[in-house]
Amino acid sequence: MGYPSRTIRHDRRVSRPPLEIQVRVAESLKAVAAAQWDAMANPLGARAPGPTAGNGAERPETNNPFASHAFLSALEDSGCVGGRSGWQPVHILVEVGGAGEIVAAAPCYAKSHSQGEYVFDHGWADAYERAGGRYYPKLQVSVPFTPVTGPRLLVSPQADRDTARAALVAGLRALREKIGASSIHLTFLPKADWEALGEDGLLQRIDQQFHWLNEGYAGFDDFLAALSSRKRKMIRRERRDALGAGITVEILTGREITEAHWDAFFAFYMDTGSRKWGRPYLNRRFFSLVGERMPERLVLFLAKRAGRYIAGAINFVGDTTLYGRNWGCIEDHPFLHFELCFYQAIDYAIAHGLARVEAGAQGEHKLARGYRPVATYSAHDIADPALRRAVAEYLTRERTYVAEAAAELSEALPFRHRCS
Repeated sequence: MGYPSRTIRHDRRVSRPPLEIQVRVAESLKAVAAAQWDAMANPLGARAPGPTAGNGAERPETNNPFASHAFLSALEDSGCVGGRSGWQPVHILVEVGGAGEIVAAAPCYAKSHSQGEYVFDHGWADAYERAGGRYYPKLQVSVPFTPVTGPRLLVSPQADRDTARAALVAGLRALREKIGASSIHLTFLPKADWEALGEDGLLQRIDQQFHWLNEGYAGFDDFLAALSSRKRKMIRRERRDALGAGITVEILTGREITEAHWDAFFAFYMDTGSRKWGRPYLNRRFFSLVGERMPERLVLFLAKRAGRYIAGAINFVGDTTLYGRNWGCIEDHPFLHFELCFYQAIDYAIAHGLARVEAGAQGEHKLARGYRPVATYSAHDIADPALRRAVAEYLTRERTYVAEAAAELSEALPFRHRCS
């Protein structure tokens, strides 16, 4: 399938010749060298994960593992995206000069459905198609199957960010027109990019997740001491009951994770995912590839009983954040999910000086376990003026509801001394 390229001439200074910018589409990350992509995706994140100083609420992430070439190419090379998945890679690349130097990019996918996104627009699609429109294909600028905030408009440190962003948006709109897509969706954006895209005329959406913030705790008991007595007792009871059937937990990192461990974890993931979602998004090959390409970013919690593994949770590590991603089990035990996905993650973050734990989308039950409501941001560009008006009205009401819900949830935090 051929995609258009577009040339934009931008006058940065009147006294200089105009800068020629070329925007093109790449149907695979193989079109971009890993070092070149990562220099745009994580320009400040060259160092390995490790202890950081300061308050967890104040430290931003500097290396998002999901925006990396290793993670995104593992999705492509394993076949989790592309083919008949409904996620067709159409990455936007911005080049300058005759040598074709890439100065900006956006991980983008042409989609034939709205699955695996975690920012839900099924209602928009249904309403539009009932009215006689065609909602799919649409363009999704995101990391597939990954509800984690991180860079979506990737810009070289040497490039002018405003110019690069404008070129990316222009390229997305040109591609939307070329393939007849209804809309462009940029999800789990950093707030600064969300604000800038709003100024560019995109519709703004807000949702929320629940994150755990490290307030300089010396250990898990120190964290518990910050909670109300009732919540402290609840968590201790849950941890005790989770491991009460002779269950032990192994923590594996990096090259310690073998193919046998991946086999065990994948069995858990498939069993639980098939029962919960109907069709898990990730295949066995994907886990081998991330284990090979980014081992320093992996932490695997495995629960064992009677000599065999029975449950597991995979985490990715940034410079300041532990990201809980997938979990599964083949035996049901009370609170084992909480132990592997929430409490082990908190233990690990404290021990390694990480600022926060992000444990996935949704889940108000996380609030009682010390996780706080945190806003997430997305931006949407809709071609049809009638659909755009309807969505804009809906988003105005939704933003009010989300803000009110966040304020109410913040009042229910389980801490004895609430932190701002």
